[in-house]
Amino acid sequence: MVISSYLFFIDRTLRKWAEMGKLTLFPEMKEMTFEIASVLLLGSEIDNQAEIKLLSKKFGELTKGLFAFPFNLPFTKYGKALKARDFLLQHIEKEIEKRKNNLKEDTISLLLQSQDEEGNRFSEAQIKVQALLMLFAGHETTTSMLTSFCMALAQNPEVREKAILEQKTLMYESDFTMEQIKKMTYLDQVLKEVERFYPPVAGGFRGVVKPFVYNGYYVPKGWQVLYRIERTHTDPNIYTEPKKFAPERFNNERMEHKKNDFSLVGFGGGARFCLGYAFAQLEMKIFASLLLRNYHWQLEPNQDLSLDRIPSLHPRSGLKIALYSGR
Repeated sequence: MVISSYLFFIDRTLRKWAEMGKLTLFPEMKEMTFEIASVLLLGSEIDNQAEIKLLSKKFGELTKGLFAFPFNLPFTKYGKALKARDFLLQHIEKEIEKRKNNLKEDTISLLLQSQDEEGNRFSEAQIKVQALLMLFAGHETTTSMLTSFCMALAQNPEVREKAILEQKTLMYESDFTMEQIKKMTYLDQVLKEVERFYPPVAGGFRGVVKPFVYNGYYVPKGWQVLYRIERTHTDPNIYTEPKKFAPERFNNERMEHKKNDFSLVGFGGGARFCLGYAFAQLEMKIFASLLLRNYHWQLEPNQDLSLDRIPSLHPRSGLKIALYSGR
């Protein structure tokens, strides 16, 4: 059911892009990923475009306020972000109430049914927060990574051709299933390298539960610490030639990210690892697979490919491409 839903949305979007011919990828990708996240995470109806567009608008207002000055006034980005957050949480709360009597194949239903070894379940407050967090992971960060994927492969044709070869081999073996997705070993390496080279967010926060000493500095319990993702991902003590885009660093022979714990942390790590990781990975693999099998794309000239990190990593130009069907 989930794979077929992804295939429906992604195939429809790629066909639309091919008809457009030329497009700015980042905003178009955002539109696709939010529609998918809205339906599969929040349970929105596919044909209820008015609701999906309203939720997308509110989510956009929320993300614009993530790094704004904290002036809580109605006309500021921060004030609008708080109102958008409250709107989204209220929407999720209404969906939770609906699922209590009518479970569906979406994330809210799964969270309602989840329990630990002792039978403890998520509270409604926890479900609301986790659903909003997964919406961010399944939309904002996925958009960033897929845009970076398209840019990186256009700039590294040898990587793209190798990825295409794997897809061409697999597409003649069987239908598009989870078993086939598991065989996409080179694509998995490419996506890991995109995560390493173009991490969607620059860092993350963690609460200190036990005091420790780092580089001679004492960090007490109760403090908040910020870990820098891009610094970890470009550490030459971990990765060979870190400034080179090289998916092979993640193959079975090299496995550079396994040398030290938490060497690949684009989605966090440990007990606070992103709950939306599996959702995002499946979406990215299906999108990349369909794109590589059926379409060709190239970057348009004279555009700004320098990177802006707010609210998530993306080319300042939005990544202007020409895309057409066929190989």
